[in-house]
Amino acid sequence: MNHQRARVPVLDLEPGKSEFLTEVMAGLSSRPRTLPCKFFYDKPGAELFQKICELPEYYITRTELQILQDYGADMATHLGPGIELIGLGTGAGTKTRILLERLKDPAVYVPVDISSGQLNQSTTLFRQLFPGLEILAVCADYLQPFRLPSPTHRATRKVVYFPGSTIGNFEPGAALAFLHRIAALCQAGGGLLIGVDLQKDHQVLERAYNDSQGITANFNLNLLIRANRELHADFDVSAWKHRAIYDPVTGRIEMHLVSQREQSVHIDDRPFDFEAGEKIITEYSYKHTPEGFATLARAAGFELDKIWTDDRNLFGVFYFTLPS
Repeated sequence: MNHQRARVPVLDLEPGKSEFLTEVMAGLSSRPRTLPCKFFYDKPGAELFQKICELPEYYITRTELQILQDYGADMATHLGPGIELIGLGTGAGTKTRILLERLKDPAVYVPVDISSGQLNQSTTLFRQLFPGLEILAVCADYLQPFRLPSPTHRATRKVVYFPGSTIGNFEPGAALAFLHRIAALCQAGGGLLIGVDLQKDHQVLERAYNDSQGITANFNLNLLIRANRELHADFDVSAWKHRAIYDPVTGRIEMHLVSQREQSVHIDDRPFDFEAGEKIITEYSYKHTPEGFATLARAAGFELDKIWTDDRNLFGVFYFTLPS
C-alpha cells in the first residue's frame, strides 16, 4: 500500500500571481523604481535566505537565537501561561520552537507566513512536537489585512510574535500603521514580542548585507528570476548587480539592483526602459534605537514591558503590552 504524507490543514490566503504582477508593475512605474521585498520568499528565495542566516557576516539571526536561548524562560514568564501565540513571518519556526518549549501551557499557536512550503513543513513538525497545542496555520501576506481562524481552545490572552527584523522593512509611517494593526490583533490585555535590529557601526551593517560569498546578491537577483518565471518578464539577470548601502541620515540599509547598461525590460508586454546605473530599490531595513522604537510602539497604544539584548547590543527583543 502507498502511504502519502498527509498535508496539514492550512487556511490558504497566499497572494496569487495577479497580485505579484500588479505590485511589480506599480513598483517599476514609480520613481524611484521599486520591487516588493515580500516576494523574495519563493522556494529558491527561502532556501537562499536560510543560507544567509548561516553566514558569519549576518549577525541578525544568530544573535536573536542566542537572546532567545539565554532569556526565553524570562520571556515566557512575562508572556504568561495559557496564551494564544500568533506568529507573523515565522518561516521554518526555529525561533518559535525555542519560545514554545519555554511557555507554560500555551493554548493556541497561529503561524502566519507567505511561504506555503515552509508553513506546511513547520506545522507538520510542530504538531508532532506539541501534540496538545492547537495549531491553526494561515498562509497569507501578513503585511496586508487577513482573517484569523477561530480556535476551539480558550486562551488567557493573545500575544503576537514577530521575530527577525522585518519591522525594519517599513518606513516610519507604515511601521506605525502596522503596529496599530497588530494592536487590533492583540486586543486589550494582549502583548507583542518583536525582534528589532539596533543601530550600530555602518561597517558591521554593510558587511551583513554584502557578504563575501555573494549569497545575498543571489537572493536579491532571485527576485528578477522569479519575475521572469512567473510573469514572463525578460530581465537579463547578468545585466544587474546587487548593492547594499547604509544611509546614516535615515538610519537604514538600502538594498538595490543596479542596471549595468542601458536596457529595456518587458513585463506583460509593457516595456520598462532603464539607464546605465539606474537602480531598483528592493528593500529598506531601518535600524532603531531602543528609545526610538519604544516611542514608535507607544504611539500605537503599546506599553513597554521589557527589552532583552545581547552583550554587544546588536539586536533587541522587545515585549510590549496593551492596557486591559
